[in-house]
Amino acid sequence: MDADQILGHSASALFIARAKELGADFSSQAEGLRMIAAICRHLDGIPLAIEFAAARAATLGIEEVAAGLSNRFALLTSGRRMTLPRHRTLRATLDWSYNLLIDPERRLLRRLAIFADSFSLEAANAVTNLNETSEAEVADRVANLVAKSLVTPDFTGDGGYFRLLETIRIYALSRLIESGELQEFSRRHAEYYRGLLERIEHEWEKTSTFDTHVDNVRAALEWCFGANGNLVIGVGLAAAAAPMFLTMSLRPECYRWSKQAISALDDATRGGAQEMHLQASLGASSMHMYGQSGSARAAMERGLAIAEARGDFLYQVDLFSTLTMFHTRVGDIKTALRYAKLGRGLAGAVADATAIALAHSVLGRSLHFMGDHSGARAALETSLQYWSSLPGTSDVYLGFDHQILVSTGLARTLWLQGHPAQAVERMRQTIRDAERRDNPVFSLGFALFWAPGIFLWAGDLRSAEEYADRLISNGEIHFRSYESAAGRGYRGAVAIGGGDAKAGVKDLQGCLEELHAVRYELLNTEFKLSLVQGLMAIGEFDQALTLIGEAIGMVEENGDLLYMPEALRVKGNVLLSLPQCRLDGAEICFTQSLDWSRRQGARSWELRTAIDLAALWVA
Repeated sequence: MDADQILGHSASALFIARAKELGADFSSQAEGLRMIAAICRHLDGIPLAIEFAAARAATLGIEEVAAGLSNRFALLTSGRRMTLPRHRTLRATLDWSYNLLIDPERRLLRRLAIFADSFSLEAANAVTNLNETSEAEVADRVANLVAKSLVTPDFTGDGGYFRLLETIRIYALSRLIESGELQEFSRRHAEYYRGLLERIEHEWEKTSTFDTHVDNVRAALEWCFGANGNLVIGVGLAAAAAPMFLTMSLRPECYRWSKQAISALDDATRGGAQEMHLQASLGASSMHMYGQSGSARAAMERGLAIAEARGDFLYQVDLFSTLTMFHTRVGDIKTALRYAKLGRGLAGAVADATAIALAHSVLGRSLHFMGDHSGARAALETSLQYWSSLPGTSDVYLGFDHQILVSTGLARTLWLQGHPAQAVERMRQTIRDAERRDNPVFSLGFALFWAPGIFLWAGDLRSAEEYADRLISNGEIHFRSYESAAGRGYRGAVAIGGGDAKAGVKDLQGCLEELHAVRYELLNTEFKLSLVQGLMAIGEFDQALTLIGEAIGMVEENGDLLYMPEALRVKGNVLLSLPQCRLDGAEICFTQSLDWSRRQGARSWELRTAIDLAALWVA
């Protein structure tokens, strides 16, 4: 047991013991113990505060105490007359410590309470110093407060940060309110974090840096858009914070604040850089959360129109890339390729390495789905080269980890070109890379989304099932329904390949319905081809023939031509399985499949079809 666990157990034991002294009879059920542990953590393990909480729990119950800790001093210091004398001293103890400070230290302590989490000396000086003293004196006073245990060094990050224990912060905040300074320092706090995020917008610092700032940014946004806030600062802060929220996979927060900031824009600020950023972030977060809706597309197109009007070529590349992803997901590969080519042209014109890497990423994936495997591989490999030449930068843009997406695209392209061993190794390496990300939540989701398909193509049903299960779990944990649905679709394909066609057909039919509901049609053709083979296996030949005809028609309409050779091969096998076997029709399909395979350079599709055609000729 480590030190934190020992401290947690001792704090909970103190809570229970003091509550029992006052006649409480708490259940030892796991949920009750978890609540007690959460209360003790919220009180920073301070024994006196825990005794107060235990006394109130004896009167109100654990649930009321846990719910009321946001107003902890009112909760802990009021109550029945029989409360023990020591339970009426928390405020007095903190008053005593506060009054022992010299005036500049008292002033600094109450102003530091405006920070919701860790802060640097730079932040402390920028926010709390009204040109009353020097930076060195601010640093000395912070050090004095640390020595007096009122400020705590924060060792969870990269160092150089401090924080107030939450109980002390709430006390100091009450003092800040009494001083009449809350509004002034709330404004300064929000302005500081707006400026900080604007400075690092193009530096794309590590997610660990974002972790340090995120709670302060949240608090600043709440103030800005609150009753006594400042909407002008809030709009700028929301625009600057959106990339941070997307990089950290905090999509609901990105969506909430982007939408709220857009509604707060006035005539003077509409059509400016802030609205451009906000519309792009709103569209991207909406797409990630709710699927490919018309409102998500409209927001991104609005952002693009502003970028074009402003002549902002770099942001146009970003939005062309995101719109490419949008139309790829809805299965409209032709439109996706058009946006990808526009982005590639602009990226070359501005000669920005990051923009070129991004543009090649989406162009390569679009060419892949169009069946241009040679062009796709060249674009994807170029993208990886540019990413690798940019150490220290993030490859996450508007919520997409493009390096992971490039790597999955390369794995699929390698398999199609006839390199199955390389494809499988590339896919496994991609998953390892995603797991090592600073924030692997969505990077791993992108990798897992494509992994089962590679292993299904390679005939490794065991690995395909393993990664399908991981995809389902990842989707359920992070509330991404399209991931869970796709995982069940892959499981259906595995079941059909393993001989349980009836279960596989059911899974695939349910999967296709779920994905269609959120307009995620990218796997539509792949899953329909598996479903056709399942329908053949259970004897539903007419239904299989109808479905394969629809699938080929959609491939021609949408442009995901990479599946055309396989779709024609599957159709040939459907014709052979009909009660009135159509040998001539099957042979034509196989011949057409070979022709498509050779034109695309899809040697793996070609090999599959050649085997089926040879079997037909032998028969």
